[in-house]
Amino acid sequence: MSVMENLSHRAKVLIEALPYIRRYHGKTMVIKYGGSAMESEDLKRAVISDIVLLHYVGIRPIVVHGGGAEISQMMSQLGMKAEFVNGLRVTDTETMRVTEMVLGQIGKEIVNLIHQQGGRAVGLSGKDGRLLIARKMETDSGVDLGWVGDIETVNPEILKVLESHDFIPVISSVGVGQDGQTYNLNADHAAGKVAAATQACKLIMLTDVRGVYRNIKDEASLISVLTARDARTMIDRGEAAQGMIPKLQACLDALAGGVERAHIIDGRLPHAVLMEIFTDEGIGTMVLND
Repeated sequence: MSVMENLSHRAKVLIEALPYIRRYHGKTMVIKYGGSAMESEDLKRAVISDIVLLHYVGIRPIVVHGGGAEISQMMSQLGMKAEFVNGLRVTDTETMRVTEMVLGQIGKEIVNLIHQQGGRAVGLSGKDGRLLIARKMETDSGVDLGWVGDIETVNPEILKVLESHDFIPVISSVGVGQDGQTYNLNADHAAGKVAAATQACKLIMLTDVRGVYRNIKDEASLISVLTARDARTMIDRGEAAQGMIPKLQACLDALAGGVERAHIIDGRLPHAVLMEIFTDEGIGTMVLND
């Protein structure tokens, strides 16, 4: 490709993005950041540059992150044994302390990367401004998960303050009870609840697969568009992969709260966020209301 052809191609890409920039200017998007996109340095830089670009074209990104692998690694280093029940980490008091410490470190790293890319960000947990009010999770089996929480309420005031002052909020999945108890939250669920509470136009879930598959074992069965009704059916019938269930539930929570569209995309692809938002084809699975 010649220099002129390369420049012409770049111009066409920008023109293709223009309608989407116009459509989403001034609107909030919630991005759930996790998986391989947090583990590779190159992917980290790609995701963060996408987020900063969204900010500079007038879109208001909010980042929600987890850190399960990092928490398990730190527990191992401290000689602590991680225990899971149905994919949820059993969280005693010591585990909660490690969880809060690790998630806080991850949040500050994301904030620092945003600043390095020319943006401005502030790291929060659900305890800041009582952003994420939670209660102790009760399981159907009666197993005590310790300080694992279900989100009762999202108080978005602190997010509005930060957005009005041109900061990108970066939220770690820690909540607080009405009595001040700290809770370990599922980051997917937190992202869905935050998207609903902020009336975001989109929820974008970064994951380690291409999207939702009709057949879990066949990548060629990727579903490009999924209705909320079909998503519920897949969950109820056990047709969704175990790790996909909380992501689908987060999408359903967001849609039920007024979010226009939710997207589950492959965070292993550099600039996946931009490819989903600013191109006609998009990638991954888009979840829509019925």
